[in-house]
Amino acid sequence: MPDIDITDKIGYTLLKKGIIDYEMLEKSLRIKENEANKKERRNLGQILVSEFQADHDAVFREVANLYAFREIYLADENIDKGRIEFIRKFIDALPDGIRELVLVTKMLPLKFDEKQLDKLIIICVDPTDRNIPLIARNFNVKKHEITYCRLKDLQNLIEQVIPPQNEFLKLLEDSEIRVDTGEDSEAQVDEDELNAEINKSALANLFEGCLVEAVRQGVSDVHIVASEGKRTNFMFRVDGNLKIWHVQENTMPEAVMAVIKDRTKGVDRFEREMSQDGFIQRVIDGHQLRFRVSIMPIVTTEFKNKFESIVIRVLDDRKVITDLNKLGLQGPARGFFDKSINKPQGIVILTGPTGSGKSTTLIAALYQVIDPTVNVLTIEEPVEYIIKGARQLKIGPKMSFEQSIRGILRHDPDIVLVGEMRDKITAETAIKLANTGHLVFSTLHTNDAPSAVARLYKMGIEPFLIAYAINIIVAQRLIRTLCKVCKRPIDNDEKPDLLKFGFSEQEVASHTFYKAVGCDKCNGGYKGRAAIHEALYFTKAIKNIILNAGEKVDENAIRDQAAKDGMWTLRRSGMERMKEGITTLEEVIATTVEED
Repeated sequence: MPDIDITDKIGYTLLKKGIIDYEMLEKSLRIKENEANKKERRNLGQILVSEFQADHDAVFREVANLYAFREIYLADENIDKGRIEFIRKFIDALPDGIRELVLVTKMLPLKFDEKQLDKLIIICVDPTDRNIPLIARNFNVKKHEITYCRLKDLQNLIEQVIPPQNEFLKLLEDSEIRVDTGEDSEAQVDEDELNAEINKSALANLFEGCLVEAVRQGVSDVHIVASEGKRTNFMFRVDGNLKIWHVQENTMPEAVMAVIKDRTKGVDRFEREMSQDGFIQRVIDGHQLRFRVSIMPIVTTEFKNKFESIVIRVLDDRKVITDLNKLGLQGPARGFFDKSINKPQGIVILTGPTGSGKSTTLIAALYQVIDPTVNVLTIEEPVEYIIKGARQLKIGPKMSFEQSIRGILRHDPDIVLVGEMRDKITAETAIKLANTGHLVFSTLHTNDAPSAVARLYKMGIEPFLIAYAINIIVAQRLIRTLCKVCKRPIDNDEKPDLLKFGFSEQEVASHTFYKAVGCDKCNGGYKGRAAIHEALYFTKAIKNIILNAGEKVDENAIRDQAAKDGMWTLRRSGMERMKEGITTLEEVIATTVEED
């Protein structure tokens, strides 16, 4: 990663004025360095606007000022019919290719200078654009001056001078195209052409290299997405965020997808219109790894092409946590959890969105209770990790999830892991198991612990069954942790934000709070993730609130009582992580919701 060159006046000025942040500057300088030898290399301002969506006018006003380009305010100009005709004459006289370049570059001749009558004033939104000299020469004037104008103002003027045409209708009038009635919309992919594309390219090596790199970088998911213009994007999800790993250009996306399907068990290479699920097994760096593959058809502007999106979950058994101490349960949550999983019966429920680490926590809990003297059964769809000492039922065409749920009672279990309580049948079976002397582990998709009770109630489960069957409900989230190499203490002027967030003055004074910076060892100042928890232990008071529920469960009453019983909310758990110095205020705000 290049060091930030503080002599780059544009970058330094934009950073100093708060138009961009340190991370944007750092990444844009890296892109600029990579483009140094390219013929069509971009300057820093262009990279910031096109790649990082920096404010166009804020950036190029500073660029114009640095290079001493004058700024013209169209609000101060008399833009009447005469001025429009003046500009239009210059534009109409341009060759077709140059006229199109004017629209792309966004520049216009505005007027002749009042002091130098032979000098044409030209306005543009980016005075550093490489096309400007070429276009200016085609105006056939002795002298010209390039000036800067705001994007919105100039765009409005362009639309007055060159009204936008409906190019499709224009082509119809010229009889150059015909309307596609849709009869050929089911055009088949030319398989011979596809095979030729596969054979001439190194796609197999690219894909195998992608899997190896994903494992080595600690990637959780690989996204491979077909795009228009013979492009396929390969993206890695690292610490919860997607980033581009590689863009395969000038190759049919169908060829890329075919190569992946050929290497995936359980999928049909020639099926392009339905979702498919499969898996891949590889030995990488001496370790056996599994990859879960999900394939879905997608729509793009190229309607005739049958494009697909592939998501590959990396299942690395080395990441399985078997030690409960490594889960990082904080404060009272650890005691509540230990008490719940060591009961002879009852349900332990983990809640949270996809990718919040629910399965990791459940597997760690399961390893605490697995014993040769008990029959441990799991019902998961699909099975992600092999759990030693458990019998993991195989869900497939001949035994569905629902069938396995119904049959599990007859299989003499002691401990059961139900991947997800997805409907009333699953929930009722789990509760029946819990009320007949079994310990059950399962997950639900809800925002927090109290809302999981309401979710079960809405499924149609009786309140007395909920109250007596559940031991604990734990809501979980994963928050990004700070890079130990580059993290920096926050500035004093940022400390009032901590007080507004809910920290006491004593907490702010007695702890060091950090912010993300970014270096070549991390991803924008973060590296790795940690869990935060909200553990709702079912005390007698909580059970009474549920038993007395009328038409609906009072979530607020449950939340208030749980707080009295010692429960930390997700936000409180996140604040503790901040006090430990392992995450930031921004990350806790992004991951948790404000408490009422």
